[in-house]
Amino acid sequence: MDSQRPASPRATLARVAEHAGTSIPTVSKVLNGKTDVSHEMRARVLEAVHAVGYTRSIRRQPAGGSSGSGGPSSSSAATDPTDPTGAVTGLRSIDVVVGHLEGSWITRVLEGIEEEASDAGVDLTLSVARPDGSWIGRLLGRSTLGAIVVLVDMSPAELHALADAPVPVVIVDPGKRPPDGVSSVAATNWDGGRMAAEHLLALGHTRFGIIAGKPAHLYSSARVDGFTTALRSAGITVPPELIAHGDWDRERARVESARMLASAEQRPTAIFACSDGMGLGVYDAALEAGLRIPDDLSVVGFDDLLEPAWATPPMTTIHQPIREMGAAAFGMLVQARRSSRSSMARQPGIELQTRLVTRASTSPPR
Repeated sequence: MDSQRPASPRATLARVAEHAGTSIPTVSKVLNGKTDVSHEMRARVLEAVHAVGYTRSIRRQPAGGSSGSGGPSSSSAATDPTDPTGAVTGLRSIDVVVGHLEGSWITRVLEGIEEEASDAGVDLTLSVARPDGSWIGRLLGRSTLGAIVVLVDMSPAELHALADAPVPVVIVDPGKRPPDGVSSVAATNWDGGRMAAEHLLALGHTRFGIIAGKPAHLYSSARVDGFTTALRSAGITVPPELIAHGDWDRERARVESARMLASAEQRPTAIFACSDGMGLGVYDAALEAGLRIPDDLSVVGFDDLLEPAWATPPMTTIHQPIREMGAAAFGMLVQARRSSRSSMARQPGIELQTRLVTRASTSPPR
């Protein structure tokens, strides 16, 4: 069922329990973040919630308002009108959930979140989204101002659960389109791919290779689409055998690039890698093939991390405002905290501008 589709009026806890083959108390445990439920049962319940379109009736408290019946009294749950976060008294932390802790991309986005949170006097609770999906239950069961989710691959059921969370959620660089009620921050990935292509075309290149990320990721397909659209405008099409998926992995990118560079007759004179890490994999393949960058092969990456700037030669890349994306995510969380759920549903995602950073890895083809 499409996560954007409104819930059926008959979508009740009883229907969720029947669909999942369990009891109503077990469904309640999952939706309230209790930990005494198995991973398999939690996944079944979340899938059932998504399938029947169940949505809890939750109203996020606007600044200065009371929590309503069943919650704390207005005196204990009142918000401070001078508090920019609209925080409930006693709640001074947000959850940050990341897909992994490897690499400087994550470090940079966390810096942006932390700096804004520190200025607002808000602490961060950092956790990694393990494959068992238990992070969803922990998030639903904690008292928090909201959550920022970074580079986490989520199923439709998990996205649905976030949309129905009792706190606002912002996704940084979503791999899939977020449902209504979940805000997002990303970069202008399509424009970045276009700029990479236009730079290489201006240098005179006509034979290109592409190392994409994972096929299911929106930001990878957007970068590839921007790149190939610019090439088509110049009358150039990239052969299918010169488009590969490196899955954001340097070694996988090396293997795929080596395959592209093996044939002297069909070898590209320029390769666009959809991340700097995969761009370094292209460097590895060129070195093994005895090719010099940029004399024999031009390379453009994407991200503008520190490592490619230190490579030999320094890598031309597309700058992604990663730190600013983290800061913007915190700002959106603050705005969402002060909004009702209906306002959240209308709050669009935002995209921050990318730009070309020209270094020594690109030159006219020989």
